[in-house]
Amino acid sequence: MPTHEQSLATAIAEKSASIGIVGLGYVGLPLVRAFIEVGFTTYGFDLDSRKVNRLLAGESYIKHLPSEWIASSVQDKKFVPTSDMQRLSEPDTILICVPTPLTDSRDPDLSYVESTARQIAATLRPGQLIVLESTTYPGTTRDVMLPILEESGLIAGQDFFVAYSPEREDPGNPDHSAQRIPKVVGGMDPASLQLALALYSHAVVETVPVSSCEVAEACKILENTYRSVNIAMVNELKVLFHRMGLDIWEVIDAAKTKPFGFQAFYPGPGLGGHCIPIDPFYLSWVARQHDLSTRFIELAGEINTSMPEYVIDRVTEALNNVTKPVRGSNIAILGVAYKKDVDDPRESPSFKLLELLQARGANLSYNDPHIPTLPSMRHFTVPDLTSEELTSEYLSSQDCVVIATDHSSYDWDFIVEHASLVIDTRNATQHVTQRRERIYKA
Repeated sequence: MPTHEQSLATAIAEKSASIGIVGLGYVGLPLVRAFIEVGFTTYGFDLDSRKVNRLLAGESYIKHLPSEWIASSVQDKKFVPTSDMQRLSEPDTILICVPTPLTDSRDPDLSYVESTARQIAATLRPGQLIVLESTTYPGTTRDVMLPILEESGLIAGQDFFVAYSPEREDPGNPDHSAQRIPKVVGGMDPASLQLALALYSHAVVETVPVSSCEVAEACKILENTYRSVNIAMVNELKVLFHRMGLDIWEVIDAAKTKPFGFQAFYPGPGLGGHCIPIDPFYLSWVARQHDLSTRFIELAGEINTSMPEYVIDRVTEALNNVTKPVRGSNIAILGVAYKKDVDDPRESPSFKLLELLQARGANLSYNDPHIPTLPSMRHFTVPDLTSEELTSEYLSSQDCVVIATDHSSYDWDFIVEHASLVIDTRNATQHVTQRRERIYKA
């Protein structure tokens, strides 16, 4: 009789193994698509019944995943969305794509990972492969998730299998869809590693095996800490160069002509997205558990989190120059998504800008063609606003327009023509030639 490992390996090779993905957000849903497109039947689990109901109705809530694909996949029973966690026993493999946010004290919040592990343990059966994809600190899979799974009485590496493979989703980037990004994979044991590699090899362009789950976990933390530190450097230089009368964007454009030894990073109004504002703090936390201080990383975090305040200082300065206070002024935020051309608002610095301006008494409004209504956010007090139509009348009615996200659909010449004052945090107006006296870089 074949072992559990042999049976699962055969099912994966024949694509008869079913895939379960827990968490149907910007990571989980594209992963669903990647596996369905290569012939696997995929279950999608999410406790948010509103998401599940929209998917069952054939409606996508993520811009770059068309509703037509959702509808046809559900109709053909290739995609089975559900909020019933008792059905976690049905798929042969379970990929966990749940949030790993920070607590108010900036410590790791693994409550979603832990609760998901308990739900899986309650229905865990022999022969299943469990893979954690959520970004976390090295040791989470082995020290946090595995003990919960083994409360089922089953033995890892023998009855069931455990691996870690960090998500590398880049929302809205057609050149880097889930299928086109190499997948780093670390297993709890050799059998788990080989099963996870076999599974992902069907759906992604390349798999990259590493020696342990901890190496795979550290890999993702390194990738995003690298970006955070370099962004902090250019954000700090932005403030310095402004005082020196230099344009940071022009300096970066000049530096990146060097064909070696330099990679361009760009400043902004603050960090956004689901990774860079959070992941370095996971590394700082685990360093403290080993009696070390990651001073470089913590300094980068301080600089990046100070950027919204710097933008507000520039808004205040610009309004003062036209004898207007922030209090009572009409201020519009252009773009609340965390980056251009996506409908993803997670950790967007725009919400911090809104919060700071609201505290100073500004009359606020916003426009974002991808986000029609401001969603509630975990760490911000969000005003009840809907996106305004970007007309000449609306722009001219504002005392100040703050460019927070440089969506491609924006007509910068039109915006500068009709707005009396523009605070540009993204260098979006670099090619505008008329009325440049209205533009303040921030």
